[in-house]
Amino acid sequence: MAKKTSAKKTTTKKSTTKKPAAKKTAKKTAAKSDAASTAYAIIEESGGQRMVAADEQIIIDLHNGGESKPGDTIDIDKVLVVGDRGGSAKVGTPYVAGASVTLEITEPVVMGDKLYIYKIRPKKDSRRKTGHRQRYTGVKVASING
Repeated sequence: MAKKTSAKKTTTKKSTTKKPAAKKTAKKTAAKSDAASTAYAIIEESGGQRMVAADEQIIIDLHNGGESKPGDTIDIDKVLVVGDRGGSAKVGTPYVAGASVTLEITEPVVMGDKLYIYKIRPKKDSRRKTGHRQRYTGVKVASING
């Protein structure tokens, strides 16, 4: 015996009242923040390009196999662009001559997120699960020269 199911239709009514339009203000703040006047650089690191600013905390690929000490410095000479936010910039061909970025190591080893790899062979009842966790070095951008 089959059961009969009845589907109920639910309808929602939209309100017909309109919301008042938001008032547009013509005022713009003239004060610039400190972030707008800071220097930035685009560096080449581990085969990729990265934009960095002074006093910024970033993670890079593992340096010296994790044997570095906190407070050690790393000098990067492969600087592609150096400039001020909202100002002029020097663009290198391919690198800016005489420009460098100094990084200070804050954490020698930072563990990345755990990645899981699943290998499944269909119709064979064969499955394998492996994991990987990348190691990085935490650094702070100490200075941008150039």
